[in-house]
Amino acid sequence: MQIHELSPAPGSRKGAWRKGRGHSSGNGKTAGRGHKGQNARSGGGVRVGFEGGQMPLARRIPKRGFNNIFAKPLESVNVGVLNDRFPDGAEIDAQALLDAGVLSKCQYGVKILAGGEVTKKFTVKAAAITKSAKQKIEAAGGTVEGKITEKHVSKAKAASASAKEKTGKG
Repeated sequence: MQIHELSPAPGSRKGAWRKGRGHSSGNGKTAGRGHKGQNARSGGGVRVGFEGGQMPLARRIPKRGFNNIFAKPLESVNVGVLNDRFPDGAEIDAQALLDAGVLSKCQYGVKILAGGEVTKKFTVKAAAITKSAKQKIEAAGGTVEGKITEKHVSKAKAASASAKEKTGKG
C-alpha cells in the first residue's frame, strides 16, 4: 500500500455544507445566520472576551503577582518515592525516573524533595535538591549531585526576621 492509496473510512468524512445556495439546499437565503442583527452581517460578531458591555471576567477578577514566561519549572519527586521504586545502589537521574514511570514528562529537570524516608543507598543526580533531602540520602549512605536549594524567603520577610534577631524580640 502506498500513501497515495490511503483514504478515510466510508462515512467518516462529511462533505462541506455549501451555504447560501438556494432554499432547497436547506441552508439558503440567510445561510444559517438568522435575520438581521450583528451576527448576520459580514464581519459581524464581537471580539473575544466581550460580554455585551458588562464588565468582562478578565477585568472583574483581582490580579496578583506575575507569571514569569521565562520560568523553567522543575518536576518534583520525594525521596520516599525513590526508596519505594528503586533498588539499593541505584543511580537515579531524570531518565531513570522516566523509565521507572515516576515521571511522565521532564522538560527542564528534576528537584528532589525530602518527603518520606530513605533506607537504601542511592546515587542521585538532579537539577536541584533540598538541603533536608540531601541529608536524608547521605545519612542512608548515598551520594548527591545537584544544586542545593533552600526554601524561598522574600526579602521583606528576611529583613523583618533579621531585625527581630537584632532587637532580641522573637
